[in-house]
Amino acid sequence: MSITFADPKPLSHAELEEGTAFAPRFDASGLVTAVTTEAGSGRVLMVAHMNAEALALTLQTGEVHYWSRSRARIWKKGESSGEIQKLIEMRTDCDQDVVLLTVEQTGRGAACHTGRKSCFYRIVEVQDGTAKLTDSGEPRLFDPKAVYGA
Repeated sequence: MSITFADPKPLSHAELEEGTAFAPRFDASGLVTAVTTEAGSGRVLMVAHMNAEALALTLQTGEVHYWSRSRARIWKKGESSGEIQKLIEMRTDCDQDVVLLTVEQTGRGAACHTGRKSCFYRIVEVQDGTAKLTDSGEPRLFDPKAVYGA
């Protein structure tokens, strides 16, 4: 089964914001931002990007795929680590340039390649006029060196 999306260009403002056509507004690089949250807790696990192929694969398979900008290829979340994300629900924002994914995080429960539950494990604080990062104490659920190698 091939999944297609509507072209957002011919849609009116009202059709884009209130209509039933899923017409993702990909940026100049062909990507939309994907915010991924955990079903149940609602916790933000990660933010990544999807191209049309990753979006279609996610909807077809029920397992989340992203576009890896660093690897310049489709990336099935968990393909190396076993931390597969099962899609529960996909939403889009009002102007369809962001998707919100609600997932069941499988494996050991780590969405972050650092082995943590969430990629948001550091807190931005200002100390003496300088912004610094403080570790939140989020435990590692796996050792990334053991999973991915050195």
